[in-house]
Amino acid sequence: MNISLLTLVKNRKPAIINMLAGLCKGNRFPSEVVIIHMNEQIYGLSGYPFPVREYVLSSVEALPLAHARNCAAQKALSDQLVFLDADCIPAEDFLEVYQEALYQKNCLYSGRVSYLPHWVMDKPDLLQLMALSGTADPVRAGVDQYPYHLFWSLNFGCSKSVYAQIGGFDETFCGYGAEDTDFSFSARQKGVDLVTIDALAYHQYHPSYDPPINHLEAIVKNAAIFNEKWGVWPMEGWLEKFCAMGYTAWQGGQLQILRLPGKDEISAVLKRS
Repeated sequence: MNISLLTLVKNRKPAIINMLAGLCKGNRFPSEVVIIHMNEQIYGLSGYPFPVREYVLSSVEALPLAHARNCAAQKALSDQLVFLDADCIPAEDFLEVYQEALYQKNCLYSGRVSYLPHWVMDKPDLLQLMALSGTADPVRAGVDQYPYHLFWSLNFGCSKSVYAQIGGFDETFCGYGAEDTDFSFSARQKGVDLVTIDALAYHQYHPSYDPPINHLEAIVKNAAIFNEKWGVWPMEGWLEKFCAMGYTAWQGGQLQILRLPGKDEISAVLKRS
C-alpha cells in the first residue's frame, strides 16, 4: 500500500528536516512527501530515500490552513493520505501503524502526539531521545478513542475517497482555529467513523502563546463561522480567556472584539518552556 505523507509549512525548515530524518529511520517509507509552503519559497529538499515534492501556495491569508490541506490532498499521488504537522517527528512504526489501519477499514484515523521539552531540542541525538522525553497531550491524555470534538489535524489519515466524502476542509475558515474541528464534525455528519490509533508522532518544542492572542482575530471570526454552521461554540477555553483579558465580550449571543492586543501584550503570554 502506498501512502502520501502531507504537511504544511511556514518558517519551519529545521523542523521539517527533523521530520524527514524521522521518516528515514522508519520501518517503512512513504511513497512521497508533499510539502505545501504557505506564502514562502520552497526549501529545495532532496537526497531522501523517497520523493519530496514541494509546492508554494500564495494567499492573502497568512496561514491558509484549510486551503493548504486541500491543496496537499489534490497534489498527492497515492490513494492513502497521512497528514503530519510540520513540527512533528514520526515514531519508527508511525507509517506501519497507519498502513495496517488503512488496510483494514475505510474511515478517518487520528494518531497520537507526544510533546518534546525544550532541552531535548538542543541535543544532537534528538531522534534517540524521543522515546524517553515525550509527554502526553494534556487534553487527550488517558483518552483511548478521541471523540469528534477532540479530533486534531496534527496527525491524521484517511483515503482519498473518505477525504472526498467528508468534503475536505471548509475554506470558509481562514487562518488559525476551528477548521480541523469543523472537518471532524463534517465527518460525523457524513457517517464517517473516527478511529484513534497508536501512530505516534513527537511534537518538537517551539515557543507558543497561551492564550493565542496573536491569532485573536482569526479565532474569533472562525469561531463565529463554526457556531453558525454547527450551533455550538468551539475553542471555548480560549474564548473565555479572551473575554477575561478584556479583548472580547459577549453581546447579543455573539462574540465581539473590543480591542486588539499590542506587541507587548502578545509577548507577555509567550510560553518559553
